[in-house]
Formats: sequence, C-alpha cells, structure tokens
Amino acid sequence: MRLNKVDLNLFVVFDAIYMQGNLTRAAEVLCITQPAVSNALARLRLIYDDALFVRTGKGMVPTPLAENIVVGIQSALQLMATSLQEGQIFDPFQSEKTFRLSMNDMAEAMIMPKLLSLLQELAPKAGIECCYVPREEIERELAAGSLDIALDAPFVAVGQMQTQALLKQRYACAVRRDHPTIGDTISLDEYLALDHLQVSSRRKGRGYEDIGLNRLGRQRKIKMRVQHYQVAPLLVAQTDMALTVPISMAQSYDLKILELPYSLPALDWNIYWHKSADQDQANLWLRELILGLEL
Repeated sequence: MRLNKVDLNLFVVFDAIYMQGNLTRAAEVLCITQPAVSNALARLRLIYDDALFVRTGKGMVPTPLAENIVVGIQSALQLMATSLQEGQIFDPFQSEKTFRLSMNDMAEAMIMPKLLSLLQELAPKAGIECCYVPREEIERELAAGSLDIALDAPFVAVGQMQTQALLKQRYACAVRRDHPTIGDTISLDEYLALDHLQVSSRRKGRGYEDIGLNRLGRQRKIKMRVQHYQVAPLLVAQTDMALTVPISMAQSYDLKILELPYSLPALDWNIYWHKSADQDQANLWLRELILGLEL
C-alpha cells in the first residue's frame, strides 16, 4: 500500500498503544475515545495483515512484527515532531517545556543540584522529570520522545542514538572529619580494617568499588547497605564507616576525603540523545547546559 493512501494518525495510535500497553490508557493519552483507538488498531491490522497487539492478562502485548516496526515508527514520529520545532526559536527563559531525563541515583545526586540551579536562572518556567530507564530500553524511549536525554555508562550507541562523553572521575574514600583512627592519608590495611557502607539496589553482592580489591585478592567488610547515594554521606558523617564514591560527590558534604589506597577504574558517564533531536533547539540547549556543568 502506498503511503499517501494511509492515515498517518494511525501510527500515532500505534505508538500510544505500544507505550501504554492498554487501549483505554492510550485513548486517555491521545484525548480520544477508546472505541476510536480500537478502530484505528483494526485499520492497522488490515494494513499489516497482523494482529500487532495481543490482549493478555498483562495488557496489550506487541507481536514480533510490532516489535520489528516500532523503532522505525517512533523515529519517524519524532522526526516529524522535530521538524515542526526546528523552525521555532527556542527561548529558554520563556519556555514551559518539561525536560525528561534518565539517570541513576548517583548521577541524580551529583548532577541535579547544579542543573536545577542553572534552570532556575536560565529557564525558570521549564520543568524537569528524572527517572531511571534500563539501558536496553533507552533507545526506544528516546525514539518515542518520552525521554529527551539519558545519562549512562559508555556503551555502543546503536540504531539512531547519538552520544558524547560527559564525565570521567576518580573515586575517593570518605570518612567523617573527626574519625578516631584515620588521619589525612589511608593505607590499604587501614582501609580494609574499616567498616564500609555499600550503596546498591541489590540485596547481595559486591559493588563496583570492589573491582580493584578483587584483583589484589583482598576484601573489605560491608557493615551496611543502603539503596540511595544521597543518604550515604549523611550516615558516614555520624558513624565511623567509610564510603567509596566519586570525588566530586564526596566534596559536596562535610567529610574527610582521602585518596584510595588501591587502583580503581574511573567513573565514566556519557550523555545520549536520539539522532532526530540533533538539531532540536530545546534538546540542543539542554545538552550544552549539561555538558558545561562543572562536575
């Protein structure tokens, strides 16, 4: 079937069903009725000669064909949306756009206070939403426009993703300023004698900080595990525990900061965006703002 014979609004409905996994929620997002969404899906099924979405107990699950075509459809929709915006001059001071970013808890703690300060000054009417999107879902979210930018460790940017290095930073050991046994430097034996605070969303297992120790055949003692980096320095400040974190994060708190007594690979983060947003004025402005942060 030729493209000029197809109602392009059907692809907007396809994207909404895919993202929501439910016809009623798709209708709410699109501000149309649920029968209208069902009708659009029926027309799409005729075009592709495929069910596209199958109703299950978990909602409308995409068929293999739907999974194959979704990235192309979302990319095309994003390109059309971008083409409408590229001719407009982006005025950050007047913009009421809500920027959507994906980052983990550590990035949020290190980046958001500085980014928010700039946004309050340069784009006071703009909003910002942070969430964590798993790496395997980043491209789809960027293509769909449900994410503007993602921050993650370096990985091969496949498909239509673009990337640029954002941060490379060494780790340090942080303890409270009046720690009873640690002076201005710390040896490996002193480091291993301490109780350590581990930040991890997992219930068990060693962390990134243990990579270098494992190479030496050594092991530290994990006294406490917490889920979020923002609470960790507060706990260290009132105990004798040690925390191993990127140095700029440790510097944000009133803690004693020490060079690690062993070698640990630096923390790397990249910024990711969709190719269709390359020249989008709002996305470009936010990327430059983030890349210009002093981290």
